[in-house]
Amino acid sequence: MNHSSNHYDILIIGGGPAGTTIASLLAEKNYNVCLLEKTFHPRFHIGESLLPMNLPIFEKLGVLEKIDKIGIKKYAAEFNSTETPLDQDTFYFAKAENKNHPFAYQVRRSEFDEILFKNCQAKGVTALEGMTVTDTDLSTTTKKLTAIDDANIKHEFTSQYVIDASGRDTLLARQLKSKEKNSKHNMAAIYGHFKDVNRRTGSDEGNISIYWFKHGWIWLIPLKDGITSIGCVCWPEYLKTRTSSLDGFLLDTLNLVPELHLRLKHATLEGEAQATGNYSYQSNIMSGDGFLLIGDAYAFVDPVFSSGVYLAMQSAVRGAELIDQLFQQPENKQLIADFEKTVHEEIKAFCWFIYRFNSPALHKLLMASDEAAQHPSKQKIKSAVISVLAGDAYSNQHIKRPLTAFKLLYYVNTLLSFKDNWKFNRFRKKQNEI
Repeated sequence: MNHSSNHYDILIIGGGPAGTTIASLLAEKNYNVCLLEKTFHPRFHIGESLLPMNLPIFEKLGVLEKIDKIGIKKYAAEFNSTETPLDQDTFYFAKAENKNHPFAYQVRRSEFDEILFKNCQAKGVTALEGMTVTDTDLSTTTKKLTAIDDANIKHEFTSQYVIDASGRDTLLARQLKSKEKNSKHNMAAIYGHFKDVNRRTGSDEGNISIYWFKHGWIWLIPLKDGITSIGCVCWPEYLKTRTSSLDGFLLDTLNLVPELHLRLKHATLEGEAQATGNYSYQSNIMSGDGFLLIGDAYAFVDPVFSSGVYLAMQSAVRGAELIDQLFQQPENKQLIADFEKTVHEEIKAFCWFIYRFNSPALHKLLMASDEAAQHPSKQKIKSAVISVLAGDAYSNQHIKRPLTAFKLLYYVNTLLSFKDNWKFNRFRKKQNEI
């Protein structure tokens, strides 16, 4: 077996959005960076819906024009319900508190991830595909990774610093035995790509549609090439009822929603349906001596607000600044503490909504929007909620007070419909134990 040894300032595991973003930014700071990706681009990945707050990151990376060419513009998030007087409400990003980013993109992740991968290569990163990391040694000042390439040849890499951006593989979290199931949120997903799905018209064509239904919620994401990504995020109890094929179970589930049944009247499933479990998790370790976990390698939560790619890339942007500072001030522990606090708080800002999304109280509150109402306080509250949907959930100080008001309304709704919400919380606790 052949061996090769290479030393770099920084080694990065994973060539998805988090890994390529931090690699590009560190290379711009003149660090010698090597990125190891186990697959070859383009490759399939779920998570096609981006947020408006991704756009400043694309600009920073210099890829905005390329993303625009492959994506369809998403001006809003549309929520649908059969259990509230208002059966549909559309939250337009132009009505967020920050008016600078009135749209986002829906993208095929195979194309999107490849753009980011090639971009980091163009910036001087040694980005290697077909490299599966099999072992890491973080015990000494010089860190060592062992990887096997697609020809089964073993390679050894050393560096001063290691970044785990391995996504749901959670390579370091598994090695450190720090990965923990999210005890507050236990969901799983079945999904597929469809052609000939009925779309909204005009500028609403690219909007994400979200449907509540009795077993969870459903996403519908239009893509530029005419394909539509559709998935069901369900409670474990419901998934255990499956007796048919995964394809059949997905179609049967979608047909439980009357409007989706109509939108899929002429649609056909492209390829096979897929499923993923253990949806939400977090590592109880984010960093250590010479290593850092970012993006999904550290934590992943339910994708109802399309926050996954944004959180991954945002942690990569902040992570690049952190590592640059640590190379200058290696003993400054406060830098790490501040970084970890920021990441935790940003995830927490989304999780408040995510954990309650299926609750009767939040369901009713989100669908109680009255566009005709001109009361300034109501408009400010909705603007704050749209800011969260846009990805502006943590750093925008202007939305803190209206968001607090929204949360108070949620707790009032919980009390007014105490019995229904008590039943839901009891049911959710049971699902989290499955």
